[in-house]
Amino acid sequence: MYPEYQYLKYKDENVKIPITFPAQHQDIQPGMEYMMNPSPIFDNPEYVPSGKLKDKVVIISGGDSGIGRAVSVLFAKEGADIVIPFLNEVEDANLTKQIVEKYGRKCILIKGDLKNENFSNYIVDITIKKLGKIDILINNCGVQYPQNSILDISSEQLKNTFETNIFSFFYLTKAVVPYLLPNSCIINTSSVTAFEGKKNLIDYSATKGAITVFTKSLSLSLAQQKIRVNAVAPGPIWTPLIPASFSAQEVEIFGTDVPLKRAGQPFEVATAYLYLASDDSRYVTGQIIHVNGGSIV
Repeated sequence: MYPEYQYLKYKDENVKIPITFPAQHQDIQPGMEYMMNPSPIFDNPEYVPSGKLKDKVVIISGGDSGIGRAVSVLFAKEGADIVIPFLNEVEDANLTKQIVEKYGRKCILIKGDLKNENFSNYIVDITIKKLGKIDILINNCGVQYPQNSILDISSEQLKNTFETNIFSFFYLTKAVVPYLLPNSCIINTSSVTAFEGKKNLIDYSATKGAITVFTKSLSLSLAQQKIRVNAVAPGPIWTPLIPASFSAQEVEIFGTDVPLKRAGQPFEVATAYLYLASDDSRYVTGQIIHVNGGSIV
């Protein structure tokens, strides 16, 4: 049973934010949200939508769980229809679809591997055929495999991490850009590790650094077309990737090393994506928003 004293109460008494977590581990990447204890908090019951994304069409890779689920749900609340490419998290994806539809929006699930460039073209084809347009792209999928030394990073791991975390961003962006109109936007998921480094996540941190510069360079490239490109760099957030990456003992103390002394919840970072997707940020491009519990980068 999860210890009662290890949570903070949010403004709503029903929302309890964990400070520490029970020991747990999953042997599959990028992890399954339905197996996590406690479940990540992806929906803020006190949030009052205002139609910021009314009738927008959003593609969000990895939108089935973790930060992606929180963004999918928040965007649906704000009036968007959601397309979710996902790898193997069928149960998580179906629940996210159910929640998005509960808020009165469409949700299309597309199962496949974004390491395959042809899959990105397929995603775009399905989106255009079923929803008629694309307004927002969120590149969010990722994996991480901790290793104590660069000598332990196999060529297979290196290739898989880069193909998943940055090649897929290139593939999906290339497929989507021809359909984006002025005032559309692209949002990439970077990480605090791109700025601080992480000694046991060398290859992962390198991909997040690549995503950060990809964001800045792409923003310059697409500025003339009035397509904005930004990124969010989360710190420690309680997502399926955490128990899928770290040992049970590491999970118990996950997030306690930041100034706020706890991991963030997905709903606490989703609003950064909403800001970058809405007209509130119409004069913002090439920027990185840091949501990391107080780490100064």
